[in-house]
Amino acid sequence: MSENAPRATTVVVADDQGIIRESVAAMLDLQSDISVVATASNGIELVAAVAEHRPDVVLTDLRMPEMDGAEATRRLLTDDPDLPVVVLTTFDDDTSVFAALDAGARGYLTKDAGRHELVAAVRAAASGQSVLDPTVQARLVNSALRRPAAAPAETAPAPQSPAPLADRELDHLTSREREVLGLIADGLSNRDIAGRLFVSESTIKTHINNLFAKIHVRDRGQAVAVAFRAGLR
Repeated sequence: MSENAPRATTVVVADDQGIIRESVAAMLDLQSDISVVATASNGIELVAAVAEHRPDVVLTDLRMPEMDGAEATRRLLTDDPDLPVVVLTTFDDDTSVFAALDAGARGYLTKDAGRHELVAAVRAAASGQSVLDPTVQARLVNSALRRPAAAPAETAPAPQSPAPLADRELDHLTSREREVLGLIADGLSNRDIAGRLFVSESTIKTHINNLFAKIHVRDRGQAVAVAFRAGLR
């Protein structure tokens, strides 16, 4: 590599299935701008590998022995809140998706994803973006649609009963911030949102910073989880 060449994005890959782990690592290593610096077979090994190598991106399975991917993600982000974690797993059920997003994962892909999608997800995560597999987005939409309708007034809970956390947090958002959050949940980038709303990209970044602070999330993945839980999408 020449002195002027950009530094490769470093990645740690974790999966308890050796064939998948090594195949994914080998495939990523074929990219000139990506370098796999370590692999792990469970969450404990993953946490140790990240502590040793300090990668730019973590790519992890969810269901692993010793410590699962969600718990490992939570521990990693406690140490480094800005570390991009992308989940690559067989499972796309609501429980798995929300566990990963709540833990702070910046991306969620199923193992049906192709090489191009996986490479793009790693690059996107390294640049601060979030990536959700289309099937996962569909499940989140379906989950929101399955939310029970609000109870009639005469049977509603007593006023002192608190609303769900996501609903309470969205109450503090302006109409524009709610609109931006919905577009984030639709998978749009900052540039796309700016174009849709006919404002500058810097204005969108300001809205996103404000709404993230109000709903207490670190990244787009967690914001998407809040949006769908609140029925915004």
